[in-house]
Amino acid sequence: MAYKHVIGFGVAGNFAGHLEQAGEDKDFVAVEVNEAVQPKAIFPFYVPAEQAGFLAAYPLSSDTIVTPNDADNLQIEPEVALICDIEYAGSEVVALYPKQFAAYNDCSIRKPGAKKISEKKNWGASTKGISAQVLPLDHLQPGGTLDSYRIASFHKRDGVMAKYGEDSPVVGYSYFHQKLLDWIVDRMNNQQDVGPTEHIAMHLENAGYPQQAVISIGATRYTEYGETTFLKPGDTSIVVVYDGERYSPDQIALMAQSEQFEQMGISALVQVVA
Repeated sequence: MAYKHVIGFGVAGNFAGHLEQAGEDKDFVAVEVNEAVQPKAIFPFYVPAEQAGFLAAYPLSSDTIVTPNDADNLQIEPEVALICDIEYAGSEVVALYPKQFAAYNDCSIRKPGAKKISEKKNWGASTKGISAQVLPLDHLQPGGTLDSYRIASFHKRDGVMAKYGEDSPVVGYSYFHQKLLDWIVDRMNNQQDVGPTEHIAMHLENAGYPQQAVISIGATRYTEYGETTFLKPGDTSIVVVYDGERYSPDQIALMAQSEQFEQMGISALVQVVA
């Protein structure tokens, strides 16, 4: 439980086309944005506070995904997670400092009519994924470590592997670098409890203003297979964040097939579905 005292947030709508594929674009029609490519909101997936209700359950695992009892439309969401230090001035967040990154699975129930994004994100222990291979990050400015990385994801069932998400460059996020960090800080301070969004400042206060956050910065687009294939017990979910200057997509697919990954320039997350 490496992140038991760290608050967890995700970014919704930060990769063009993902919300439409997930059938969730209609949830955000009333959310005001300043430009078409702007992400829609941030949402909590873990709040280390008793008063946080279901969000107080620690959901992160590096090897298992537990399916919900009341849903059969569970999907992998392949992402990069940033482990960030938070700087406050009183109760206001003034800056985020990303220190590390890892492959992340924002595993989600497709739950039409859910009132809040978070209702699709945390249904107990081992319902989210973060790789145990956490890589150091120099900064999130152009030219930094993460700029050469890519995100790939795969699904295995009965020994057969398929590509689940499109192999995508991390710099393909709609908001990235300082623009993303500034926008997240603004949402932490100013996002309100409206429609599918939540009052983030309240969660920070309830958690006692934690010094760190795990922030997943958005899911990539699905392949046709990924868009139409839902997880069931016995499956294996694989998300790989890898250095695209060191490895090719074909090399990563071969490693995923054997579930044996090189140590340099790779953060791999392999989870068995229970």
